[in-house]
Amino acid sequence: DVGEVYSRLLDHRPVIQGEIRYFVKEFEEKRGLRELRVLENLKNTIFETNERVLPKCEQAMQDNLSETFKRLQAANAMIHRLQEREYEVRKLQADKVMAREEKCIAHWEEFMKEQQNKRAEVDEEHRKAMERLKEQYSEMEKELAKYVSF
Repeated sequence: DVGEVYSRLLDHRPVIQGEIRYFVKEFEEKRGLRELRVLENLKNTIFETNERVLPKCEQAMQDNLSETFKRLQAANAMIHRLQEREYEVRKLQADKVMAREEKCIAHWEEFMKEQQNKRAEVDEEHRKAMERLKEQYSEMEKELAKYVSF
């Protein structure tokens, strides 16, 4: 008696097993072989992709990559030539600037020599003028000294 009450109240295994059987039965009837068909379709798609699409893609990629690589090489060669031309132009400009600087330095040195020569000439004229003035003043002093003695 107690065992029967215990099994009815506390032992749920028969009910759970019945529910599980019912769920499995419903699942198998409703879904049928749909998963099997889906898996078969997936297998066929994967096989077709591996056997047909992938080689076509690889070939197209190789063709395009070789063409792209050739274009990149041509572009690289053109850029290299442009860089060489730019380097030559910059070098030519630098040479012109150096030539101008040397010319300016030579012109400056010539100007400074000319200024020194002019300064020497002016100094010489000034010295001569000072001598003349000294002579003139000394003569004036002599003449003044003649008149003072009277």
